[in-house]
Amino acid sequence: MRVAVIGSGYVGLVAGTCFADSGNDVICVDIDEKKIAGLNQGIVPIYEPGLDELIERNTKAGRLRFSTDLAASVKQSEIVFIAVGTPEGETGEADLQYVLAAARSIGKAIERYTVIVDKSTVPVGTADLVRREIAAVTDVEFDVVSNPEFLKEGAAIEDFVKPDRVVIGTDSQRAREIMGELYAPFCRQRDRILFMDPRSAEMTKYAANAMLATRISFMNEIARLCERVGADVEAVRMGVGTDSRIGLPFLYPGTGWGGSCFPKDVKALYTMGRENGLDFSLLRAVTQVNEEQKRTLLQKALRHYGNSLDGKTFGVWGLAFKPKTDDMREAPSIVLIEGLLGKGAKVVAHDPVAHETARRIFGDRIGYAETPYGAVEGVDALFVVTEWNEFRRPDFDRMKALMKAPVIFDGRNIFSPGKMRERGFTYYGIGRGRDE
Repeated sequence: MRVAVIGSGYVGLVAGTCFADSGNDVICVDIDEKKIAGLNQGIVPIYEPGLDELIERNTKAGRLRFSTDLAASVKQSEIVFIAVGTPEGETGEADLQYVLAAARSIGKAIERYTVIVDKSTVPVGTADLVRREIAAVTDVEFDVVSNPEFLKEGAAIEDFVKPDRVVIGTDSQRAREIMGELYAPFCRQRDRILFMDPRSAEMTKYAANAMLATRISFMNEIARLCERVGADVEAVRMGVGTDSRIGLPFLYPGTGWGGSCFPKDVKALYTMGRENGLDFSLLRAVTQVNEEQKRTLLQKALRHYGNSLDGKTFGVWGLAFKPKTDDMREAPSIVLIEGLLGKGAKVVAHDPVAHETARRIFGDRIGYAETPYGAVEGVDALFVVTEWNEFRRPDFDRMKALMKAPVIFDGRNIFSPGKMRERGFTYYGIGRGRDE
């Protein structure tokens, strides 16, 4: 099938590449000439495990191309995805200016029946707006479909190729058959496609992300209570999560959620409710808990050091909001580091892939270590913020020898409190008893 993807950011690039890898002829379009020039030279603008290799294989095979020419790309395609950004507006709503601008440009370019697919995360009713924008500039027949993405950064290729489900919102039988054919290669073992009306598809994306964010905030509240009553949140998590009605995923307490999706989508859903006369008080609480949780490691440090961090040096392991990505949008590490700097401390940080992202945020206000051990040399304590696998089994004797004092604030509970104390460390986790 001939596919155009408008917007070569995270979602568009992953989707376009995976469609090409299943045999389709795909053009990824972006107005950023530098980005497209880089992609044509094999320079991938985002970090996602496995994406570089897929792009290289499919560009060499001629199935994947990159262009700044939206009109020419649309004319060649029978399916056009809109995968542009929907940034948070001033009052929390999703900003649709780029989606609607893309829709108008697509409408002016189509010459035959085309399926236009909203891949961006958009509020309920956006498919109607897109349809209206296109109809205003063309008499050519078309259908608008809502097809939200459910990709986890760091596992996006696997999520796309082996999806839990593919949500397709359309009232058109013709569009339904075309979209079913497009996604058939990813549903060979069983039919994973859920067809529904466009508004329900749009709502599904927001509801899913808000539910996951709620689970995390709930466990962070439970962790706080565990610290006050002397319970271990890890034992509680297993006791709760092994209930088949609940399950273990997204029940991990930590330093709060971040990234490009949860913060924006939770706010957008709350705003959507407010605009429709619903005070979504649950989501207000979910966001409030998360913002407080991002400060929890700093608060533990202030209690440990008697409210003074001036002149101390701290190591930080993990800058990205989650492992296997260089994305630092809304990352808990930013809140922690800014808090430490604000209290007069020095910071040396290490992350396997997010150093360049961090430099754009902190510049030379912090130090950057090439290795985890470089980030603990001479420090008064270590903060673990992102649970990269390579942090889970370090050489503790080497760490202890390098550190000025063997103190660890573990924001992801990757270490055992008992074993850390046996090794001679002062250890603070999240919800691991009476604040250690």
